[in-house]
Amino acid sequence: MPPRVPPSVGEREDRLAWILGSSRSGSTWLLRMLAELPEVVSLDDPHLGHHIGVWRPIALAWADRENIPDLTTLRELKRDKPDYFFSDRYRDAWLPALRELVAKRFDAQVRDKARERAIDEPFVIVKEPGSHAADIIMSMFPGSELIFLLRDGRDVVDSWLDAYKPGSWALEGGAYPIGQESRLAFIRWQSSVWLYRTELVQRTYAAHDPKRRVLIRYEELREDPAGVLERICSGVSVAADAARLREIAERHAFVRAPGEQRGSGKAMRFAEPGRWRLNMNEAEQAAMLEIMGGKLSELGYLARQRVGVR
Repeated sequence: MPPRVPPSVGEREDRLAWILGSSRSGSTWLLRMLAELPEVVSLDDPHLGHHIGVWRPIALAWADRENIPDLTTLRELKRDKPDYFFSDRYRDAWLPALRELVAKRFDAQVRDKARERAIDEPFVIVKEPGSHAADIIMSMFPGSELIFLLRDGRDVVDSWLDAYKPGSWALEGGAYPIGQESRLAFIRWQSSVWLYRTELVQRTYAAHDPKRRVLIRYEELREDPAGVLERICSGVSVAADAARLREIAERHAFVRAPGEQRGSGKAMRFAEPGRWRLNMNEAEQAAMLEIMGGKLSELGYLARQRVGVR
């Protein structure tokens, strides 16, 4: 008897979830833990958003110390132009076709992974596909689940700053070592990226079915990984045993990772929030706050800092 073919993600949107928010927010750690559940098939960084949501202006614009540009995407600038491929006028033509392309591409990989693990009814979790296109992604699959993973933007920027250093893990993926003279521009650029993605995912989350969404913070995940995993599984209807989740969380604890796999310059850098205080000078910290301070305050991160919660 031939192996059973799993249903398409397009046919079972209720068995599809997206981890959205921002890169360098602990999403890899979260996905690795969720991927150990018997029914979960994980897809890591498909980069959909980087193809649908091309940044404008280019990052070089943040080197101008006199002006901080407003970050947006090519689609936002061109969406009302009929000749633009992803124009709003022809959305009814391109959105279903794009959805079919994404579903078929995911199906091919899901079939392979499900066959390897003998999973008949996989629950597919896609990690950080490019959150600056979260609205398009969720509109393609409105019946899917949304896991909003939120982290203090200053820690996100600090993590990316470390990734753009000589010998870093990120160089093979297109990053480059930045010099001291470029640090401030890079910090301003990444602060703008975090702000854009966070605001867009907030809006997308607010518009999504409350029964198909869950919001978690990295800081909560770090303090109680098993409890947060249980909340995620309950929120997106993934079967999970509490004892099993505790065992998974314990095995994936940061301190259990081999020493050569964690630390500065590694993908698993530091789990502790607030290390940006040690790695950035006053001018660099001020640059972050100038861009994202309002959003950090709204999300409660500045209040946490004032009362000494890191």
